[in-house]
Amino acid sequence: MDEKTGEILPRAVLTERVGWCAELVAGMVCQLLVEHWNAGDVDVLAGGVDAGGQKLPSNAWMALRRLGWTTAAPDAVKVNDRIVRMAQEQAGRALRSVKWRADLAAGVLATWPDDPAKRTPVEWQQVRDAVPGGEYLPSSIIKGRTQQVVKFLKINGRLPADVYELEGIPKVPRTLLLAACDGQQAMVERSETEATRALLRLQLPTRPDPAGYQDWTWVACRLSLPPTVPAGAVLHLPTLRIMGGQVRADVAYTHSVLKAQRTGHTTALGVDWGLNTLLSAGAGKLHEDGRITTLGSGAQFRAAGVLAKQHRLRRLSERLHTKAEQYVRLLGGHCDERLAAKHELLRSEIRHLSDRRSNLNDALARTAARWAVDQAIAAGASVIYLEDLRSLEAKGMGHTMNTRLSQQVRGQIVDRTRHLAAEVGIAVVTVPARDTSRLCPQCLTPLRHRKAPDRPTVSGWKWALCPNQSCSWQGDRDDGAWRRIAARGLTHQAKTVIDRRSGGMLIRSVVDKLEAKAVISPKTSRKDRSKTGSTWPHTSRPAPRRRRAPSPTRPCGPVGKRPEGHAPTDRTRLPRAAHRHQGVKAISTPTGGHRPRGAALGAGFHLHAHASPPRWAEPAPDVMSRVDSLADPRR
Repeated sequence: MDEKTGEILPRAVLTERVGWCAELVAGMVCQLLVEHWNAGDVDVLAGGVDAGGQKLPSNAWMALRRLGWTTAAPDAVKVNDRIVRMAQEQAGRALRSVKWRADLAAGVLATWPDDPAKRTPVEWQQVRDAVPGGEYLPSSIIKGRTQQVVKFLKINGRLPADVYELEGIPKVPRTLLLAACDGQQAMVERSETEATRALLRLQLPTRPDPAGYQDWTWVACRLSLPPTVPAGAVLHLPTLRIMGGQVRADVAYTHSVLKAQRTGHTTALGVDWGLNTLLSAGAGKLHEDGRITTLGSGAQFRAAGVLAKQHRLRRLSERLHTKAEQYVRLLGGHCDERLAAKHELLRSEIRHLSDRRSNLNDALARTAARWAVDQAIAAGASVIYLEDLRSLEAKGMGHTMNTRLSQQVRGQIVDRTRHLAAEVGIAVVTVPARDTSRLCPQCLTPLRHRKAPDRPTVSGWKWALCPNQSCSWQGDRDDGAWRRIAARGLTHQAKTVIDRRSGGMLIRSVVDKLEAKAVISPKTSRKDRSKTGSTWPHTSRPAPRRRRAPSPTRPCGPVGKRPEGHAPTDRTRLPRAAHRHQGVKAISTPTGGHRPRGAALGAGFHLHAHASPPRWAEPAPDVMSRVDSLADPRR
């Protein structure tokens, strides 16, 4: 609602007015990035100290103002200072985030290998030494940056000078960071009567080029909060963005939660990344005597349908990119309106497909993280141990499987798991992934991997067998992995540290002395099956396939039982092939082609065969029924 006129704004009008404000902010952000997108200014901002030697504020817009990096709206356009704040905040965040990528690109370029596709161990060590924090940097990140430089080299025939030339000025999203504003531009308050409602008030322009403050009016918007927001949470100013013709508000809130502990855990949930199954998890318990046992047989998070759709979209995206590259080669710098129109249409389709893939990955990450945290809550675990697969290199499993593994959303799942687990006070710790699937969880003997449990001589990776005769454990490869992860985390929990860069908990290395204790104790408690009385006699005749007594005739319908015989007796017309004037043991001659349609009631397995004779036709002596007691004197 427009508070000045009292008019109720339709959705399209609200979207248009928010878009006008976002366009003004995006223009000023572009101006700041063009002026300061260089190594010198980024290093000054990342240094955290201004010209006078004072520490820069944490807010990006305040840091840019301390350095004197200002911007203004276009001529004849009037905006207040809070709109400039939003532009400075967005530009400052982009400039601060590029510093890490700049150091990484500089290290890769300074140690450019002879063969970019395959670095030697010496070259790997050189690039890690040249990158700040490269000791624990995943190899996939270095490979990805190397491939980006190789692509630039093919197009331009030379190496880029730095990341600013390699990437160029980033695309500015049309968003409004209201967190940089105060009450003179926007405010949000929660409804006192409805816990799922909030009111957002902000100033929006009434025209795309406001000439004065009279062209800005206050607009009140009602926000619908999801049920996951606690009733006592404090709401903060959201970030507004336009998506699908609607205005979306990313609302941040603050509420108190239990603090997760690094040590002192007795029950843990081990989570393993599978090949066919995305996640496999199970709980383990650490006893006072140092033994570790499992709680149940574990569970698996299967997302085969979602992953299949994800791979289909990936293949479609690859084909569209190939077509786009062909259009670029055909254009070759020439002006062809027909080809240019087709190329632009193809680019829009690629962007639409990219959005679909991103939404699918986000949904998959949220669902998988929610499942993992729910498993920990149900098991009463106080910590979740995950495999640290940041350095995973998918190879040796075929082109298709390698691509699928390399494009799984493991990082998003870990981030969302940390967020959801923090709300309930559960710690999330990553452990080294070395030998989690290779060693037996009960005796640490190297396992033998087979294709399936019923094919013990065919090599594969799905089923694991322990060759140790005293252990003889066998099970699914992923089931053994989560047991190893839970046992390793509980044994090494004193080695848990907090990463300064990400703030997450992790165990960096495995200690051999502790690893020898990280075994799952086998369950040896079984029910006593000792003989306590006389044994009943058994007959050599197998148990009858049909019951001996006729079934009751009442009640009829679905609640009753089918009477004994080759066909129902309460129907005048027999189903399918059973409706023939033939005897019980007769086999009809098919008049048409042989088309088996499965078992039909009263028609046997095939359409040309009847059921076997009823039991009452040829009665047999009942030798299995025993009605006498153990105390019968006749025995």
